[in-house]
Amino acid sequence: MSERWAVAATDGGGALLVPLGRDGRPAGDVREEPDLVAAVGSRPEVGRWVWRSTAGIYPRLLAAGVRVERCYDIEDAESLLLGHEGRHGEPHSAAAARARLHGLPVPPDPPQRAAEPGSQSSLFEPQPVAVAFEDLLEVYADQQRRHGAAEHPGRMRLLTAAESAGMLVAAEMNRTGLPWRADVHRALLEELLGERYAGGGEPRRLAELTDQVSAAFGRRVRPELPADVIKAFAQAGIKIGSTRRWELEEVGHPAVEPLIAYKKLYRIYTAHGWGWLQDWVRGGRFRPQYLPGGTITGRWVTHGGGALQIPKVIRRAVIADDGWRLVVADADQMEPRVLAAISRDPGLMEVAGQPGDLYKAVSDRAFAGDRDMAKLAVLGAVYGQTSGDGLKNLAALRRRFPRAVAYVDDAARAGEEKRLVRTWLGRTCPPAAGSGDDGDGNGEAGIPQDDGTPVAVQRDGGFTPGYASVNARARGRFTRNFVVQGSAADWALLMTAALRQSLRAAGLRAELVFFQHDEVIVHCPAEEAEAVTEAIRAAGDLAGRTAFGETPVRFPFTTAVVECYADAK
Repeated sequence: MSERWAVAATDGGGALLVPLGRDGRPAGDVREEPDLVAAVGSRPEVGRWVWRSTAGIYPRLLAAGVRVERCYDIEDAESLLLGHEGRHGEPHSAAAARARLHGLPVPPDPPQRAAEPGSQSSLFEPQPVAVAFEDLLEVYADQQRRHGAAEHPGRMRLLTAAESAGMLVAAEMNRTGLPWRADVHRALLEELLGERYAGGGEPRRLAELTDQVSAAFGRRVRPELPADVIKAFAQAGIKIGSTRRWELEEVGHPAVEPLIAYKKLYRIYTAHGWGWLQDWVRGGRFRPQYLPGGTITGRWVTHGGGALQIPKVIRRAVIADDGWRLVVADADQMEPRVLAAISRDPGLMEVAGQPGDLYKAVSDRAFAGDRDMAKLAVLGAVYGQTSGDGLKNLAALRRRFPRAVAYVDDAARAGEEKRLVRTWLGRTCPPAAGSGDDGDGNGEAGIPQDDGTPVAVQRDGGFTPGYASVNARARGRFTRNFVVQGSAADWALLMTAALRQSLRAAGLRAELVFFQHDEVIVHCPAEEAEAVTEAIRAAGDLAGRTAFGETPVRFPFTTAVVECYADAK
């Protein structure tokens, strides 16, 4: 049997299959079988299934209890290859790829359908443009050629394999779902927001805060409407540009305190309130639809549900099943470690290979033990904070870790010159991309929050990155960050893929149920928690070696074994 087989679904639930050779071309006759599930399920020895789209086939297999070891997602590979070739944003469907091969008009990609709240991935997605099986095989063979023409062919093949693995992980997490106690969630909402009034109005606590805000202004104000709040402040003689918390906190006015309290609770009410609970939690599980590589940097997004923005207080509803535990693991200081690995800076690699706090180690070498200054310097180098004190800190960092700083400086310069900029594995930032992805919404690269996540990165819904022209400096700041954050996203893909494989190989009942940037949650029987913790550690190390080769850099995790997600941090 060939290591790789191509498969396509046919009308009526059947399948077309063929073994593939090393060149990506058929190594035997095409076979037609009446049942897709049986065709795949009866061939556990196949090392990798090649198919048009994971979303189009794998949910059907999962629904029948069939899981595969590896896959190659042709349409996702097309997207990655187009980006690498400087053609980011061109249609990436199999039909589009086939049309380009033959010089035909290229059909647009079908619109992405929003996820059905609370549902698993549909077995009946809107149908894409039909592509004959032989044409699909031709596209796949041509993609193998294009991988070989990449700047670093081996790395590019690894990136494609990793993101295809991410597609499997995403589908399986959607099928499994994150444990969620609806009764606990309802109790939390009543505790935070008070009882709901008949007729669908705002709950009691929001109504009380609205009254307090209005009383402070001396007229009725709707605090959920920024324009009304800005107008009310203007009438009070105070000019504000927005209703962001940091700006409100600088204003001396009695409306500020209840307004900030209102905004915090209103966010919970609208994003994770009673309506969200009814729509998204079914059978004790929350099943968001994940999209691997949904941003330019490769970070994941979800289509609806707010899975990447679960407030800490709402995490109290994420509770393991009886006798089970949640193993919650956060990668420690991931992006500086990635910078050490991709820059090959000897000093920073040495620091990143030692146990303990990376920022403290940097401070001991370059900042006289001032950890806060060291952290600002490292993050400033990655996120483009290169003026004022940031420039002074960067100079100190450059003296001690010259290759690391030069690496991000070179990426920034390439971005300013509108050259293609790539992650370590080959994910490519389009020439016109700037601050629309993974930035702070003000056109500048986001400086991380306390949890290390750049401001406004944790967005849901598969937003469209900004491809409008941006000034050279803004693009330079973006690409400076892109090479690090994107390479970190590539590492995270490999880590989740390795963790998925190791849990299955060990025969554990443990299930990977959540992934967000640098955090994973595994739901497992209590007696498996220790083995899962070790599997996560090993997956991080393996991903580091696989992505970056043999370096001193290590990728440790802070891991908590808990019954409730909120207790993990």
